[in-house]
Amino acid sequence: MSGLLERIAGREILVSDGAMGTFLQAKGLQQGECPEAWCISHPDVVKEIAEAYINAGSNIVGTNSFGGTWYKLKEFGLGDKVAEFNAAAARLAKEAMDDKGFVAAAVGPTGQIVANEGGTASEQELYNAFKDQVIALEQGGADALCIETMSSVIEASQAIRAAKENTNLPIICTFTFEPGARGFRTMMGVDPSRAAQEAVAAGADIIGANCGNGIADMIEITKAMRATAPDMPILIHANAGMPIFENGRTVFKETPEAMAGYVAKLIAAGAGIIGGCCGTTPEHIAAIAEALQGARSTFGKS
Repeated sequence: MSGLLERIAGREILVSDGAMGTFLQAKGLQQGECPEAWCISHPDVVKEIAEAYINAGSNIVGTNSFGGTWYKLKEFGLGDKVAEFNAAAARLAKEAMDDKGFVAAAVGPTGQIVANEGGTASEQELYNAFKDQVIALEQGGADALCIETMSSVIEASQAIRAAKENTNLPIICTFTFEPGARGFRTMMGVDPSRAAQEAVAAGADIIGANCGNGIADMIEITKAMRATAPDMPILIHANAGMPIFENGRTVFKETPEAMAGYVAKLIAAGAGIIGGCCGTTPEHIAAIAEALQGARSTFGKS
């Protein structure tokens, strides 16, 4: 589907959705339970989550398919459910969105490390796992694929290649960076500039960053990606601040108003799609959408 890329090419700033896992937990998902299984066992809940973000102003919503590869599902004894769970995840989000916007189906990391990065998985094995997932997501009605939370450029490249060779969908690829003495890096030591370069080379249509940081830190990351890939659309999904362990659980305390306060700077840095990751809610997305209504910026402006 070309509609999403056409709207971005027209320099329209789009609003994405917020956290899926946080919302599922609030709805009763238990520790150790497979989130993707809820697409079958609790379809109304999964659909309601998408609807809540759409009502908050999201032009793009994700799917409950982040851990939808065989590698992840087999940990729950559900390795034979890849096609069923992913198709259902895309279908539910599409039913919620209808023709009001786009479904960018979530494709998360496999949890495996390839052999030449110190692990045991082969690149072909990762490719095959992503292939099965993305085919099912397209069959379920997804408008795009969001390969997200990546730390390895090798894994990200295999996911992009699997998507390009087996679907006709636009491809988003985002990495997760953490601050350190050498600046922002993924767990595999990849900086934003290299991540952008590798994602573009592999064939991504949209690049960006998600998780790992609050929205303030995403400004520097966005600028680095924009400098490396000046013509590429950039998607940013920030957490609601940095995680804090409190009373036995992890919480995110950045308010909707605080996140919205950085939207104009994030757009000026080069972001063209803005949403949320861990800890963000429909209230955060509504505040971002409201802030965007008053923004006057275009891609590449700084």
